[in-house]
Amino acid sequence: MDKETVETILNKIENKVSERLGMRIGTIGYKMEFPKEIILVAFKEEKILQVYTKDDSGIKLLKEYPFTAYSGKLGPKLRDGDRQIPEGIYKIEYLNPNSSYYLSLKLNYPNEYDKAKTKLSSIDEMGKDIFIHGKASTIGCIPIGDEAIEEVFVLANYAISKGIKVIISPRDFRKDDGIPEIENIDWEEELYTLIKDELNTLSYK
Repeated sequence: MDKETVETILNKIENKVSERLGMRIGTIGYKMEFPKEIILVAFKEEKILQVYTKDDSGIKLLKEYPFTAYSGKLGPKLRDGDRQIPEGIYKIEYLNPNSSYYLSLKLNYPNEYDKAKTKLSSIDEMGKDIFIHGKASTIGCIPIGDEAIEEVFVLANYAISKGIKVIISPRDFRKDDGIPEIENIDWEEELYTLIKDELNTLSYK
């Protein structure tokens, strides 16, 4: 069986994604064109992925998608096999049209911040291959189901050339600014202050 490419996937799903998102895109100022810049925000406590658009008029919430599965608990990913979803400020490295979970977007975990905080002797021990993906099962990734990942995949395709920031937070600090205490680390306040500052640049109305 031939492998898919981003282009072959877009040929199959872009029209139906355009139909599903067209009205939402129109209401925030676009004329049936996909936004050129997006920001993805995941909240572990709420189990929600939000998609924001960014242009000269500002940053606006486009849509949000519930997680379809969840593993781990609040707190950053510290090592391979801990089942944790990472927490921090990441970016999308590439789109994967041949995922075991239908479609997926690869995060740059571990990033430089993660590497600076690890006490492990090897970066390889921190784990890797963290994705936002389809289906409804996961170990340490963010699953949002097949229809949702189609939409995020198409949006990401049009925005990835400008870079796609991904904020992963234990909770929506704009609504509850309490900082969770996390076992085995003493730098959660530093991490969550960085995340709070990023969230405060976004509108959640």
